[in-house]
Amino acid sequence: MFTLLRRLVIAVLVLAGLVAVGAAAALMAGGISARQPPGRLESALAPKLRSMAIPREARDRRDPVADSAAVIDEGMEHYADHCAVCHANDGSGDTEMGHGLYPRVPDMRLPATQDLSDGELFYIIENGVKLTGMPAWGGEGHEGDATWKLVRFIRHLPKISEAELTKMKELNPKGPDEWKEQEDARKFLQGEAPPPAKPAHKHGG
Repeated sequence: MFTLLRRLVIAVLVLAGLVAVGAAAALMAGGISARQPPGRLESALAPKLRSMAIPREARDRRDPVADSAAVIDEGMEHYADHCAVCHANDGSGDTEMGHGLYPRVPDMRLPATQDLSDGELFYIIENGVKLTGMPAWGGEGHEGDATWKLVRFIRHLPKISEAELTKMKELNPKGPDEWKEQEDARKFLQGEAPPPAKPAHKHGG
């Protein structure tokens, strides 16, 4: 028994050493650039290591917030405001930020995300993931119920409708120019101001 355990420990240490050597070789070859996507070995190992790092009691948690249209709406509003800049409104990760992060932002409609447990999704949102672009959203001022509603919305992503995507565009954060345009349009519709000025056409060259 002792010999078997000893061999197992040695095998684990050897495997860890090989992974470390491979990671170091990849870093030396590619430098610190995030332009190239992760290799196949890294892409295969990273999710498994992430799952192993999440405590079992956290993985086994179930979403305590009952599924409903109202909960999906609340999760959608939160997601559109906080998450869509990287993950895209439809969860595809097809955004400027998403393409520039290392590793790339996942398509959350696919099984790699949808097959995670409720607890895993909650833990990742609350605590973030080291050495990725995923921040920790938990802590002071961020209620757990809001995160559980986000988990419900993430489950909804594979069947999100065009009407919901249109609504989310209105909920996405906007720059100063977009806010001014909306405010000018609102004042015009309420008879408080003349029609908004059309933006000047810019010629190239």
